[in-house]
Amino acid sequence: MYLKRPAGGLAFCLFYLASCFTNKYVLSVLKFTYPTLFQGWQTLVGGLLLHISWKLGWVEISLCSRSEILSWLPASVLFVGIIYAGSRALSRLPIPVFLAIQNAAEVITCGFQKFVQKEQTSHLKVCSVLFLLVAAVCLPLFDTQFDPNGYFWALIHLICVGAYKVFHKLWKPSSFSELDQQYINYVFSVVLLASASHPAGDLFSALDFPFLYFYRFHSSCCASGLLGFLLMLHTVKLRSSTTSGQYAAWSFLAKIGRLNQNLNSENGLICVLGYINNMFLNTSEMLDTPNPEPAFAARKSFAKVITASLSPLFFVMTANVLTISCLVISGVGEALLVYTERTGT
Repeated sequence: MYLKRPAGGLAFCLFYLASCFTNKYVLSVLKFTYPTLFQGWQTLVGGLLLHISWKLGWVEISLCSRSEILSWLPASVLFVGIIYAGSRALSRLPIPVFLAIQNAAEVITCGFQKFVQKEQTSHLKVCSVLFLLVAAVCLPLFDTQFDPNGYFWALIHLICVGAYKVFHKLWKPSSFSELDQQYINYVFSVVLLASASHPAGDLFSALDFPFLYFYRFHSSCCASGLLGFLLMLHTVKLRSSTTSGQYAAWSFLAKIGRLNQNLNSENGLICVLGYINNMFLNTSEMLDTPNPEPAFAARKSFAKVITASLSPLFFVMTANVLTISCLVISGVGEALLVYTERTGT
């Protein structure tokens, strides 16, 4: 039983990494740059798998009244904007740059909380958000692979992500679960993207795609749809957990971090795991809290760090010292943000 508990957090990190790499491979290596079709396919697969899981009793979906569904449609529009603009941006930008720009969406949510909702914001949180903003603003100036279209769509993606988070905070009916929301997002996205594929020119342009009948293209698309669905399920699972058991698995890494002080230095792997744990994965203080958001933020931050760090090994990326400095500043900003959420400062 206890060996199964870490699977949720580990699977989230692995699915995040695999999903991001698979999407990047299809978009940048195979150059299938038809987002209405690619994202339409992913949402179709995700919607079908979620519907099948619902009918088999593996997940619970309880669609509420029509008025509540209609009230969620603005978020579904933003969801389409997120995946469409994200697909456009990821096809042109390196993964670390894309994630650094995406991190700046916290500027929108923090600004809304401070200036609209008049919430008290700590100086440390403000500093973390400023780090994210500075990194996102300076990246286009120092990027040796500067692509104006890529950064334009990254900006649209950033705005949609921030607006979606704000809407999600404001719209919280008790009878509407995250799976309900995602189910509506899938259905709305399939309908909208399918309708837009012809006016956008993607429907017939894709017929000239050179790898259309290649096995690696078919397998990559199938993998992207499946991985996206699994990532969504684990995201919902981690976010919706309200008990200590959901994150008890990560105390295993916390124990490693403590035990490594009593181990010989020759055990380098344990020391590295302990260091990573102390920086990103220390959840011992959060295991008994009713709010799982800080723990989920730490998991997602760790997944982003691993994805961004490994991506240059698989995809071409040219960077100078200034570009790397911007990426480091973004990482520091996100780490500080996770720390403020974890400590409540």
